[in-house]
Amino acid sequence: MLYKKSEEDILDPELFQNPSAEYRGAPFWAWNCRLDKEFLISQISQFEEMGMGGAHIHCRVGLDTPYLGEEFFDAVSACKDRMKQEGLLCWLYDEDRWPSGTAGGIVTKDEKYRMRFLVFEPYQLQEEQQEGYMAAAKAVRSGSRTLLGYYRITLDSEGKLESYECAAAPAPDALPEDGAKIWCAWLEISGNTPWFNNQSYVNTLDKSAIDRFIEVTHEEYYRRFKEDFGTVIPAIFTDEPQIAHKERLEEPFQKKAVILPFTDDFEESFTETYGISVLEGLPELIWEKKGNCYSQVRYLYHRHLCERFSEAFGDHVGAWCREHGIALTGHMMNEWTLHSQTMAVGEAMRPMMNFGIPGIDMLCDRRELSTAKQAQSVARQMGREGVMSEIYGVTGWTFDFRNHKLAGDWQAALGVTVRVPHLTWVSMEGEAKRDYPASIGYQSPWYREYHAVEDHFARVNTAMTRGKAKVRVGVIHPIESYWMYWGCQAHNADIRETLDTEFEELIAWLLYGLIDFDFISESMLEDLDRPDSDSADESTDLYGQTPDMEGHGEKLQGGELHTAQFLIGEGAYEVVVVPGCITLREHTYKRLQEYQSQGGRILFLGKTPSCLDGRENRDVQKLAENCGVIPFERESLLNALEPCRDINLFTECSEGSDPSRMKHRENQLRTKNMFYQLRMDNGAEWLFLCHVNKPANEDITYTEKLTIEIKGEYCPSLYDTLTGKITAEAARYENGKTIITAYVSAHDSLLYRLVPGRSTVAEREASPIVLREKCGICPEEKKKLLPEPDRFILEEENCCLLDLAEYAFDDGEWQPEEELLRVDNRFREVLGYPLRMEALAQPWVNQEKSKEGHRLKLRFHIDAEIQVEDVYLALERPEKIQIYLNGRLSGKEDRGWYVDQSIRKIYLGCIEPGENLLELHIPFGEKTNVEWCWLLGRFGVQVRGRKKLLTAYPKEIYYGNYAAQGLPFYAGNLVYETSVVTEEGQLWTEISRYRGALLQIEVDEEKKGNLIYAPYRMNLGRVSAGRHKIRIRIFGNRANAFGPVHNADRTETWYGPNLWRTRGNKWTYEYRLEEMGILTAPLYWLEKEEEE
Repeated sequence: MLYKKSEEDILDPELFQNPSAEYRGAPFWAWNCRLDKEFLISQISQFEEMGMGGAHIHCRVGLDTPYLGEEFFDAVSACKDRMKQEGLLCWLYDEDRWPSGTAGGIVTKDEKYRMRFLVFEPYQLQEEQQEGYMAAAKAVRSGSRTLLGYYRITLDSEGKLESYECAAAPAPDALPEDGAKIWCAWLEISGNTPWFNNQSYVNTLDKSAIDRFIEVTHEEYYRRFKEDFGTVIPAIFTDEPQIAHKERLEEPFQKKAVILPFTDDFEESFTETYGISVLEGLPELIWEKKGNCYSQVRYLYHRHLCERFSEAFGDHVGAWCREHGIALTGHMMNEWTLHSQTMAVGEAMRPMMNFGIPGIDMLCDRRELSTAKQAQSVARQMGREGVMSEIYGVTGWTFDFRNHKLAGDWQAALGVTVRVPHLTWVSMEGEAKRDYPASIGYQSPWYREYHAVEDHFARVNTAMTRGKAKVRVGVIHPIESYWMYWGCQAHNADIRETLDTEFEELIAWLLYGLIDFDFISESMLEDLDRPDSDSADESTDLYGQTPDMEGHGEKLQGGELHTAQFLIGEGAYEVVVVPGCITLREHTYKRLQEYQSQGGRILFLGKTPSCLDGRENRDVQKLAENCGVIPFERESLLNALEPCRDINLFTECSEGSDPSRMKHRENQLRTKNMFYQLRMDNGAEWLFLCHVNKPANEDITYTEKLTIEIKGEYCPSLYDTLTGKITAEAARYENGKTIITAYVSAHDSLLYRLVPGRSTVAEREASPIVLREKCGICPEEKKKLLPEPDRFILEEENCCLLDLAEYAFDDGEWQPEEELLRVDNRFREVLGYPLRMEALAQPWVNQEKSKEGHRLKLRFHIDAEIQVEDVYLALERPEKIQIYLNGRLSGKEDRGWYVDQSIRKIYLGCIEPGENLLELHIPFGEKTNVEWCWLLGRFGVQVRGRKKLLTAYPKEIYYGNYAAQGLPFYAGNLVYETSVVTEEGQLWTEISRYRGALLQIEVDEEKKGNLIYAPYRMNLGRVSAGRHKIRIRIFGNRANAFGPVHNADRTETWYGPNLWRTRGNKWTYEYRLEEMGILTAPLYWLEKEEEE
């Protein structure tokens, strides 16, 4: 078990205060350079300093040590031993980059293990242009293919399938005389791509290919580290396994190849399973049948494909992990929508059924409620201990602590217990610095404060890993109905969009409406009901141990006994919702019939199914008539499920709230931005409440008076996850409900332990202290503006970004100024080298000494209005580069590092007034990285469009955007110093507008704490009469020095490597910089007497 301490009778307060490693995050530790054991070991202490519980060893872009070689495993062993020594967990990762399955291309060097796909194309189609390579398993055309058959296709005037038949090979240049078209089907083996290290993706429909993957990867880890499996090494992470992405025709008369996942024995296994041929019905996968008839062969193709993929990968690897004492964790590709799941994996739930810790990938700070709810449902039904989330990926350098908490809170409410922050770089050298920043590690100037985030989530986990979730509603997952419409875009786009919209609406209605539920995957239901099912036989936890099932049904109902429960694995539901499905499995239909006959409650929402197993059948509609059908509407659904409600949350206007947001119903409104999770734990219950979405304006937030209604009578205790304090709470009791009042702001979450009985704490109005903190109840005339800073401190050198230069290749002429990443790729194009974009083979693949037989010269024009002494140049690999300042060859004395240890500081000397010329002569080869540089020193910088001017060091920094005050590229922390004269009393401050990771406040050189979350107020403690020095440290980020400063599209949220290389109107040479600092003057006030 991962959470053995969660089996203790009650949660130890000391464990809550100081959670151990298993409850803490374990980031992706990006091994992205030439590995050095001592350097790796030195980073491990930083994880503990940040509040992490370990790390996932994750190979990423830039790895230059042969993957799975002796040197690689020596590094793994050394790091594992150090983590063991430090009480941390060493989580494994099963691939070089992603998606999982090729072992860095080692597996697919053998053609028999390569991905296959079916190509369906018009006869004698001209060869199509290959798309650019991607970091995914999209089909790569190779020409290595086998003919599966010819088809004679007749479409009607609307482009629907009038008739088709298998045909003999046509004579050359012969065309049917009746207007029919000849199409042909091929089984093609995927071609090479740089992303898979010049190999291909693996055949995830073939168990023998996955056997080879396990042999190369998992067995080798086990051979070397088996004594630590299940202890120091709790799990292995698999990343985005997938099938060849399914394609469609855009319009029915289009003449193009369509790619569909397939493999050598697919026809054989399909025929054996269903008694029909998929190849004979192949045209029905492409076009709609005339008369708007559903195609059963299309439905069965998607169903069989998902089962083949699930069995070959998730089931197979999960079984190996279980047998070897560790958990399989990770996530599927494209889990979010019905469309994305269908395209890449079939469905997201079934492939994770045998994961020890089902997981999700939450990128770009999205609110993919479906993604999380699907994984949570699998975990609950399979009796798993928790859910994993790869969190914070693709959020960029500016993602602050407020966002870290909000993004993590709603996922915790939806079951996430294993947090995998994305990511911590070993190195920033070369392309690594653009590998989906920010780095949650020493390269970020706030990393030592990150324990404030991790401590909170670890404390949440100590409670949310205990007992079982209390959930009463099951919802049939509608994915299989979506399969029915995976055909021509022109005919089906609208209905597919409607199905996806209804899918997301349904989830939002329930979750925001505070009705918890689980999805019921029809494939999992059928599999778990089979007596011979491996999954059914092993109702086990992630380490293969059998959980205690005693009293399961009664517990799930919180003491209320019901004779009719719909059971799936460890899930038991009072109500089953069938949400606008087109088809159900016959097995599902029979289970629903049986459940209804026992008195179970079934809600058909919107349309009722007209098919069973993809074939028209009216039996389900008869069942629906007996059960009742309600409109596909939010109000109808929530009203129908009201008897299942355990929790209700109401807000009402309080001082400091925005009245325009409130629609009064006796001054109360059900919240629309909170989730909950309720868990039963040895007679008590745990309730976690949190906000979900960001405030519309993060600078102007409102405090709400929250009324919490809980079914049943309980004595509540508040477990403060930010401080670790535990407090008995007051409550009142009405109509068999417990009612608690709380004041919450935009980033708040609440954790309660509920013990049956009644609170003895007297209920009263919130104290003035609470009201001042949360609601800002302080006369405006008492609030004053904090004086402008007397001085400021930069905790790093100021910097000037050098990213635009004139350039010359070899002995060529100097070319006009250009951005350096563009220069790099231009030289590569000239030399025929691979371009440095996202999809590039790893450096370790070619271990021959890199030949640097060419030379690139860069010339920077540095304008200065003053003389600047003691200037440094920060750059990578200075030992290889000749550096000239104003024609003088510079020395290469190493003076330390800047931001990352791969970026070295070289002393340049003096910058003169006027124009200075800095030249870099760089030996150039295929492995050369041409990267930005930085001038460091005591100077200011003024940005004028694309030009920069060195100025005198700022004499003062005022409140407001400090990037516009001589620090446009400054990337470190900044301290404001000021002072106030006060009388004796309690000193308060409010700082509501800041841009940085967090704020830290000192009064008279005594640290008072961090200020992070709304309402941005802090009690600074009692002060004596007189003058007091106040220091406010704002923790910065690396956005303006290392971010995509030439990206002109401010709406782009995908902070991937190519955002630094935008084109057309998405590119600008002018600098697009982020605001930084305290943007408006802080407020302060004094409370002379503290009211109790």
